Amino acid sequence: MKVLVINSGSSSIKYQLFEMPQQEVLCSGLIERIGLKKGAVHYKSNKYVVEDEVGIKNHKDGLEKVVDLLLDKKVGVISSTDEIKVVGHRVVHGGSTFTKTTVITDKVKKKIASLFTLAPLHNPPNLEGIEVAETIFKKAVQVAVFDTAFHQTIPVEAYKYAIPNQFLDEHQIRLYGFHGTSHKYVSQKANEYLQKETSKIITIHLGNGCSITAVKNGKSIDHSLGFGPVTGLIMGTRSGDIDHSLIFYLMNNLGYDANSINNMLQKESGMLGLTGFSDLRDIESAAEKGDANCQLALHMNAYRIKKYIGAYVAAMNGLDAIVFTAGIGENSDVIRKLVCTNMEYLGIELDVEKNAIRAKKLIEIHKQTSKVKVLVIPTNEELEIAKQSYELV
Repeated sequence: MKVLVINSGSSSIKYQLFEMPQQEVLCSGLIERIGLKKGAVHYKSNKYVVEDEVGIKNHKDGLEKVVDLLLDKKVGVISSTDEIKVVGHRVVHGGSTFTKTTVITDKVKKKIASLFTLAPLHNPPNLEGIEVAETIFKKAVQVAVFDTAFHQTIPVEAYKYAIPNQFLDEHQIRLYGFHGTSHKYVSQKANEYLQKETSKIITIHLGNGCSITAVKNGKSIDHSLGFGPVTGLIMGTRSGDIDHSLIFYLMNNLGYDANSINNMLQKESGMLGLTGFSDLRDIESAAEKGDANCQLALHMNAYRIKKYIGAYVAAMNGLDAIVFTAGIGENSDVIRKLVCTNMEYLGIELDVEKNAIRAKKLIEIHKQTSKVKVLVIPTNEELEIAKQSYELV
């Protein structure tokens, strides 16, 4: 069965076509800079690679370009859109309604739209991708996989905020969590590797967006992102945890309004605010050359991760493994080393030579004497979406 996975962002579409249940990738790619004069089309199959710069007006235009490539007589991998039986969509926010993967109906689409205010940057393009796919792949079952679903097992004492009860009861204001598809995928891989009936794992997803999850016996029990995707770890442009009284100080004493503060915390803070760079590769390069701001930012970043590791070890009363994943987690030996240094009390001992290895597969980077396993596991959100979509249908 052919399963197409679509991950629609505000100005991009990531896609992969799988043959299931074999989990064979038939093709993959990215449509980016949608709405700008010069968009970019990327496509890769087993035999061909296509790179093109072309204007892409909207998501419909972008998905039509994907279909043109899929059907192309030279580089394509299907002869008709009817060959695709399932289209799996990443949807960032499912609120409290969606606790598992769901076949998309008109009722589901209305609920996704009602959650726009909780994820204004993500849910609108997610829904647009669904509606466009319905017009193109008319015979396929459309399936939604929610980023928040994995975190629905978090207990009430962890997800409820200490504010008046009415805000949870009437307005569903609570910790929801994000990056759930990634955390679920790598925690399952870690459990398979550990071969334990019970396990206590901390998964650390480090990309432009960052989050950390306590996973006990395969279930999320706490997570660093909350009602929205700004809290917790220091990110590329997002602040992570701050004292919320700072917001009122900025408004009452420095003349900022709510929109400008929101923009600052979401787009001008994090590593960008600390260093002038949002890409960690630039920050590591500058730090190596002696840039004091970049050196400090790296240590701040690692220190925040360490604090969450300590908290989650306490929450689970133990730890079997920590997992680094996503672009930074998989590729930055600098961040991994900073995080794992001086953690012997918690049973974490890093092997510096193993840590320097880059591999596109699960690897151990701890010493033989380490009580806690330290793993690097490449995430594959698209494969996880394909698996969940296939299993549902």
